[in-house]
Amino acid sequence: MSAEIKVTVWNEYLHELKDPAVAAVYPQGIHGAIAGFLGAEKDFSVRTAVLREPEHGLSEEVLAQTDVLIWWGHMAHDQVEDSIVDRVYQRVLEGMGLIVLHSGHFSKIFRKLMGTSCGLRWREAGEKERLWVVEQGHPIAQGLGHYFEIPQTEMYGERFDIPAPDTLVFISWYAGGEVFRSGCCYQRGQGKIFYFAPGHETYPIYHQKEVQQVIKNAVRWAKPVSGLPQPVDPFRPCPPLEKLD
Repeated sequence: MSAEIKVTVWNEYLHELKDPAVAAVYPQGIHGAIAGFLGAEKDFSVRTAVLREPEHGLSEEVLAQTDVLIWWGHMAHDQVEDSIVDRVYQRVLEGMGLIVLHSGHFSKIFRKLMGTSCGLRWREAGEKERLWVVEQGHPIAQGLGHYFEIPQTEMYGERFDIPAPDTLVFISWYAGGEVFRSGCCYQRGQGKIFYFAPGHETYPIYHQKEVQQVIKNAVRWAKPVSGLPQPVDPFRPCPPLEKLD
């Protein structure tokens, strides 16, 4: 039997405390909702962390014990300490998986990993979103059909200022006419990264079975690859493998 995948679900956990409408949708917090359906999987071991905990709940010890980190942020990107961002960044380079959800596109950690502004167009009108599966053989698309729909969501539209994804798994179409690269895979160092756009806080998107399936699939895809050597300092002196004259 394979070892459990250790997952940490990080959330600002501010909207739920400030806005009764959000608390009604996610009474245990967005992190609690995600941890709930992930925790029902036999191969996952799940913990949560939030912004107002010491070190934002992301101590060196916690990150060392995390195979995949899930990140949800929106209203307090600037409150995340740069030292913690650097800590997460290094762990991704070492092989920790990172799943960035919804407005986490503008988080410090995602922008640092992408090297771009990660800006986009948006509209909050409660419109329908149709997510097309454009890579049906990808592990993150396992168990899905050609597409699935979210009845009400916030629109994210192109242009999305990100590097071209290594693999684009989903493209979204919205009732207002826009399209968006809504499921993007990257690799940085030894770590896998997946950005997944759905998840506005006032809609029950993380209660939807297809969305849950995507996140579960993404955790399994993003877990570290066993047997990889530890990253080394690329600027250190390098002895030759062969004898030199």
